[in-house]
Formats: sequence, C-alpha cells, structure tokens
Amino acid sequence: MNRDGLYDFIRAYRYAVMASVSGDGAPEAAVIGIAVTPALEIIFDTTDATRKCPNLRRNGRIALVIGGWDKQQTVQYEGIADEPEGAERERLLKTYFEAFPDGPARSEWPGITYFRVRPRWIRYSSYYRPRAIEEFRFD
Repeated sequence: MNRDGLYDFIRAYRYAVMASVSGDGAPEAAVIGIAVTPALEIIFDTTDATRKCPNLRRNGRIALVIGGWDKQQTVQYEGIADEPEGAERERLLKTYFEAFPDGPARSEWPGITYFRVRPRWIRYSSYYRPRAIEEFRFD
C-alpha cells in the first residue's frame, strides 16, 4: 500500500464513522459522507446544529474509520479539521460535489458548513490473506 493506494481505497467509500471530542472531553461519534483529494484531505459537510460542528471548531482533532467491514479492510485516519475559505474552499467543494451531486442543494441549508481534514496518521488494515497492516505519518 502506498499513498496512491490509500487515495484509491478511501475514494471507493462514500461514508465514514468519525469521532470528535466534546467540550467536557467525551468522545462523540457520527456517520458522515466523505470525499477525498489526491493529497488525502477528507472533506465533508454538516450543519451548526450538530454536535460535531462545535466540537471541531473548539478542537480540530478528529478520527475516522473508512472501509469495507464486509471485506475486512479498513483505514483508520487521524487528522486536524478546519473550515476552509475562499479559493481553498472552492477547490475542496469541487471534489465534494463530484462525490455527492446532491451537495449543491444542501449548500442552501441554514448553518451548513464544510470541514476539511488533513491527515496526521493513517493505518491501512487488511485481514485477508496475506494480512497487511501499514502505517503512514504526515507532518
């Protein structure tokens, strides 16, 4: 598995389970729709009415699990989330809207926002034979 392989693997999935940290330090999890860039940035939308939105605004640390549980292959992904603006936001929205053609309709929802996650650590695991576990670190 290399960086291109990670990109292809993540791109094959539209949903992930994500965890953020609440204001009192408790873990909170949710299912989100994701898109990925070749730089392995994850982009997703949410509204300010969700728990994840204020959690990530207060503390950008996030963890995701992406993959085919039925295929016994997953990616564990830890990173830092932010809310991109300007040209960066438009670049990422292009990727997101390619994955979710209904995304532009949601862009009119009250309180909608878009988070980008940049990877810090990724682990690819496959429990098929031969078993493979590979870790990647990012600065």
